[in-house]
Amino acid sequence: MPSGRTHDRITLWALPFVVAIAFWQTRNGNLTLLVAGGFMFGGLMFGPDLDIYSRQFQRWGWLRWIWLPYQKRLRHRSFFSHGPIIGTTLRVLYLTTLLFILSIFGLIVGAKLGNITLNWQDISENVGRSLSSYSTEFLALFLGLELGAMSHSLSDWGGSAYKRYQKQGVQGLLPRAKMKKRKPSGGRKGTGGTRGTRGTRKTRGTRGK
Repeated sequence: MPSGRTHDRITLWALPFVVAIAFWQTRNGNLTLLVAGGFMFGGLMFGPDLDIYSRQFQRWGWLRWIWLPYQKRLRHRSFFSHGPIIGTTLRVLYLTTLLFILSIFGLIVGAKLGNITLNWQDISENVGRSLSSYSTEFLALFLGLELGAMSHSLSDWGGSAYKRYQKQGVQGLLPRAKMKKRKPSGGRKGTGGTRGTRGTRKTRGTRGK
């Protein structure tokens, strides 16, 4: 498994290619910037290794405590943290939910202190309108986050596969089949052994007689 510095170098080296491909596909500077920014953020601070005490986790500084529940719920390198699409989606939902709760709390406190009446219907309509109007931008940002996370996960899987290849050769790259071990039925053997013993005892007794 590559070190944190290696992951950072992979992210930085891959950035020009991501920018070039994004601009080639979109022909839009803003969308390209969102993809590139998401890629950098996903590779350096929002990647799969947030499930452990990693370089990405430490970069959150005094805010890194927000990822502690995330770490306790997920096993390191599980499909829900390192899996394609699902890992980034879960982290986005986790962070968005947390920010939403903090925002609601802040609005309530502000309304109490400033004597402001909150119209929750207007707030929800504005949020929904923003999501609909900037759906392309959100998609570009999510794509960048996913590319940054996948560069990390693929380097992990590639490094592990290379180590297995060094130790076991081509067989190390093949999926391991789990062999089911058959448990011996002790009851039948015990019954058979008892019967055999009884038969022997009877025979011996007949011979003696």
